[in-house]
This record gives sequence, C-alpha cells and structure tokens, in this order.
Amino acid sequence: MIFAPALRRRLTCGFAVALLCVLPSLSAQADTIARPTLPLWNAATLTQVCNDGLVELQRQVDALANLPLDAVAIHADTDTKTFFPAWNALQIRLEDIENPVYLLNNVSPDPAVRAAAESCLLEYNRFGSALYQNAAIYQRVRAVVPRDAVDAKLKKDLLEAFEDTGVALPVDKQARMKQILERLELIRQEFDRNIRDNDTRLSFTPTEVVGLPPAYLERAARDAQGNYLLGFGYPEYVPFMENAEDEAARRRYQFAFVNRGGPRNLELLDEVVALRHKMAGLYGLPSYADFVIRRRMAGTPAAVRDFLAEVQTQVRQVELDDLAELRQAKVEHTGKPLAQVQLQRWDVSYYQERLKRERYSVDQEALRRYFPSEAAFAWAMDISAQLYGIEFRAAGKAVAVWHPEVRYYDVIDGKTGELLGGIYLDPYPREGKYSHAAAFGVRGASRLAGRTPISVLVTNFDRQGLNFNELETLVHEFGHVMHGVLSRTRYVDHAGTRVETDFVEAPSQMYEEWAHRLESVGRIAGFCADRGCKPVDAEMMQRLNAARNFGRGIHYARQHLYASYDMALYGPQPGAALAVWQRMEAATPLGHTPDTAFPGQFSHIIRGYGAGYYGYMWSEVLALDMLSQYGDNLMNPAVGQRFRREILERGGERSGAEMARNFLGRAPSPQAFFAEIAGRRQQ
Repeated sequence: MIFAPALRRRLTCGFAVALLCVLPSLSAQADTIARPTLPLWNAATLTQVCNDGLVELQRQVDALANLPLDAVAIHADTDTKTFFPAWNALQIRLEDIENPVYLLNNVSPDPAVRAAAESCLLEYNRFGSALYQNAAIYQRVRAVVPRDAVDAKLKKDLLEAFEDTGVALPVDKQARMKQILERLELIRQEFDRNIRDNDTRLSFTPTEVVGLPPAYLERAARDAQGNYLLGFGYPEYVPFMENAEDEAARRRYQFAFVNRGGPRNLELLDEVVALRHKMAGLYGLPSYADFVIRRRMAGTPAAVRDFLAEVQTQVRQVELDDLAELRQAKVEHTGKPLAQVQLQRWDVSYYQERLKRERYSVDQEALRRYFPSEAAFAWAMDISAQLYGIEFRAAGKAVAVWHPEVRYYDVIDGKTGELLGGIYLDPYPREGKYSHAAAFGVRGASRLAGRTPISVLVTNFDRQGLNFNELETLVHEFGHVMHGVLSRTRYVDHAGTRVETDFVEAPSQMYEEWAHRLESVGRIAGFCADRGCKPVDAEMMQRLNAARNFGRGIHYARQHLYASYDMALYGPQPGAALAVWQRMEAATPLGHTPDTAFPGQFSHIIRGYGAGYYGYMWSEVLALDMLSQYGDNLMNPAVGQRFRREILERGGERSGAEMARNFLGRAPSPQAFFAEIAGRRQQ
C-alpha cells in the first residue's frame, strides 16, 4: 500500500540498529555524499514550519498567477518565469513540508508531533483546495503549448486536477467543493486516529493460548494474574488466529479486531460516502465511482463491474471447494458429524494453517527461523541491487532518524556511482505508529530541478523473523519503494507512484514473485549464515508454494467482496455503510457474522482507494502478465533494467496502459491472473 497526503493525491492514485547481515554493497559508508534527508521536527517547530511555509507558498502562487499569458508557452527548463518550471518549484516547496508532516503523523513516537501534524495537514488541505481552484493559474495551464509528450501529459494531468477540484464550477459550487474537501480531510484524520491510537489489550488465560508458539508467548505482555495481554498489532493478532486452539478465544479476538474502529468510524464512513456522492453531483455525475474512475485505466464503472463479474465467475467454485475442505478439517478435528459443524470466519485462518502443516509441513511461525528479519531486509536490497543495477549504502549515524530502530540508506547507481536517492526503513511495531505495512513517497524526483527522491518503508514485522506471507509483503512494499526511489521524471508531479490507482500496485505485485521462487528466496540464508539460519531448498520451496496456493479461492473471493462493496458504497444509490456490508457479506458462503462492523476499520476506502479497491486485482492482471518477460530467470538483470527504464523511471510520465504495452510489446492479457486464481499458473 502506498500513502500520500490528500493534496498530492490530486495528481495520483496517490543505523541506530545495525544490520546483522550486511550486503557487500552496504558495507561502505557514504557520509560525504550530499544526500537528501528528511527534517525531524518537534511539535512547536513543525507548527512554525507549517505556518511559514504557507506564507512562502502563497507568494509562489501569486507569482504563478501573474505570469504573463504570452510567456507561459515559452519553455526554458531552468527559467521559473515560464510556467512548468515555476509550477515544479511550487510543488517541490509544497511536498518538502507536507510530505514529512504526513509521515510524522503516521510514525512519530511523540503524540504532540502527531497532533501538530494533523493540524498542519488540515491547513495544507485548505491551501490545496484554493490552489486548484485558482482560475488565473488554470488559465495559464490551458495556455501552455506542450513541447513533447511529457509536457502534454503534465498539462492533461493538471487540467484534470484543477477541474476535479472545482475550478470550472460556478462560485457557489466551488465553495461547496472546498467545504467537502476540508471535511473529508478531517474525517480521514479522525478515522485513522481511532484505529492507530486504539491501545485496547485483550486478556487471555493460559488455557486460551494453547497452540501458540513458545516464542510468541515469551514476547507477550502479562498481567498480575499471569494472563496474556494482546492488542491489535498484526504480529499479535495474525499468529493467534492461525494457531490458537480455543475457538471461543479466536472468536473473541476476531470480534474485537474487526470492531476496533468503533461505532464512531461507521458514522464517519457514512459521512464520507454522503460527501463524495454530493461531490459527484456538483459535476452532474451519478456517483462518486463515475467521478474518480473516469481518470483511471478502467475508464468507467461499467468496465469495473464487468471485470469483477468475470472474477466472480472464475473464483466462485474455487472458493466453495476451499471452504468445503476447511469444514471437513473442522469435522475431523472436533469429532462431530458434518451436519453439526459450521465453519465460521474465525475458523478460516486456523484450519488453513492446520491443513498446511498437515499436508505440506508448512508452519508459518516455524518459518521465522528461515527468514530472520534483518536478513530478509538485506535480501530485499540484494535482489533489487542485482535486478536494477544499484547499490544500497547504510548511512549509519550520519542521518538522524525519528526512532532508534529506523535506519537510512543511500541508493547508488552501480554503473555511474550517481546518487539516485535514499530510503528510510522503519521496520518494527511500537505504540502510536501506523500498524500495517506501507511505502511513503516523501520526496519526489525531478530531473528539471536536479532533485533525487526519498521513499520510506514502514512495516510492523516480528523482530525475530518473517513468515512466508510476511516475506511476500516485504517484497511487495519494497516494490513500491523502488518505484519511488528509481524515478527519473522531469517533473515532481509525475514522480514515482504518481500513476493511476488501478496501475500503481502492478510493479509491487509483480515483485511478490521474488518471494515465491527458489532462485531468489534461496539467497536469504547467505545473509544470516553466522546465526545458523536454515537455507530453503527446492523441496521446501515446492511445499511453500503449494501451501500458498491452498486457499486462493478464499483469498480472491474476499478481495472480490471488498472491491464489490467499495463499488456499491460509491455507486449511484449509496446506502448506510454497515447495512450495505451486512447485505453483501450475508450473500457469501460464510454469511455475515452478527455484531461485527468490518467497514469501521476499512481505511482503504477512506483514503485514496475509494471506488478504487478493484485496482488491486486490476493491477495484478498487469503484474502477472509483465512477469512473463522474465521467463525462467527472475534474476535476469537485462530484463530488470528494462523494467527499470520502461516502468520505474517513468513514474506517471506515461499512462499505465502505455507503459504496460511498451514493456510487454503487446496488449496485456488476463490469462495469467485467472490461472493464478485457480492455482494453475506455472512458476
């Protein structure tokens, strides 16, 4: 998942701790390089920077609005008296404040900083609405005569961004649009805060945690009575649901986890849906889905519905077969007759893992010995270095960070020695931190400005090691990081992951395959040989992939449900968020679980994936098709560097469809995606 502030999304979807296992390319320090880094502000400084920045930004806006119309079409790359260079300078100034603030809102250990960041982001949201409703600047965008395809794409993107913020609407509708956008930002902040700051701990007795690995229990907090105290972090929740033998305990934890957003988040989601529907109405469009999808690869909600219908056709029987196997496993485990056994949602992960252990000898928790966390991070850099012809150099204490466990790396071109950019890694869970895995593109590239990018990888992995699913998550998010840090775009507005929402996941989804093949996964042991970690061999890799394919029907059916719910919620006749969910989940084979409120923690559709969740599967069609170019050699640097040139470096300078066609040499095909659903894709 990638994150960007609301203002940046107008044009997008949008060593304190030393490595235990070090790549050769990480060994040299790069302290003398003029690297880009992020500012670390306390609450007071952040507020001052925020306020001073708005003054300077407004000065730049006024200068842009007063550029002579007859000079706008003149191009001189370094002359900020011409429009695109001046606009680029404005966007750089803007993101150098807004993006670090947005990051700190999600990762700062200091609650005061997070609170100050929220206030700042609200002011910048207001600034963005005013900027993209500035009629004088809009006139100048329209007056630009593009000199080439890159300029033409920027002009198109800017016109759409201005028009989608209301610049061409009547004055009263412009004002309403500003109100809606401001309220949406306030809601997003509160919705996220209600999840992020929920520090509830559930108490489980020693009897209720039977089945959990000893290492898991050793790390867990305990109360005075010896009960285990577990919160909502993924390293706590997921292993519990996969291993705890006590069904009632799994049920209790699952209910609490799904409801962790609370009733307030359901109210906020209903308000978001209503506001976005009104937003579409300002343009005479029947739905918010129509409003946003017209700017994406899919083009229309009808195309999305057709795609989802085909997914449902392909996945329906596969899901039923998977669920039947799990139900039979529960029958055998409980000793009850089939007629008396009902599979529940809190059973799914448990019986999936149970069958994987029995059939394939795959134990997700035991896999952490094969994939130690620090070795896995070094490995992700190693495969990226070989594929893309780059090096990663740890900056050590030369770069200040927001938490002792965070570290920074320079990214260097292996052939030229040129500094390409930098990445921060924030790997482990802590209080007040964003609780999933995500990539933050905090500084975009711009060749015009001689500007190198920065991406931040935020994860919440177990400190001891990763399981197979988490290894896949790591390379997925690292794919987003590479998309950002290898960007070589002319303008910052096109940098990195600033592409269509239904294309943005494709590069990172393709990268997941590097967690599925022995030729890449087998390299991990080389980064922890001194710790005695076990290497993965061909027989084990085969078992891991067989286990991964088991339950694919359940996975894709759930993705289909999420995407269909998202489209229904933002369709022409939106209903109450919980009622729509209850109705749609009730139509699935497992039905709806009473007293659960999944939508209250479904943050994707509050953020930039509203009417866009389908993009995960749409992108996967492209990802698996692009993977075909590697054939049997995933580590082929020739193909990797072609992918770097055609996709990663280009950012949003071309449409996703054009980039995919160029890389494939043909039109994309969904064949590999549907084979993946059925478990028939060749690896």
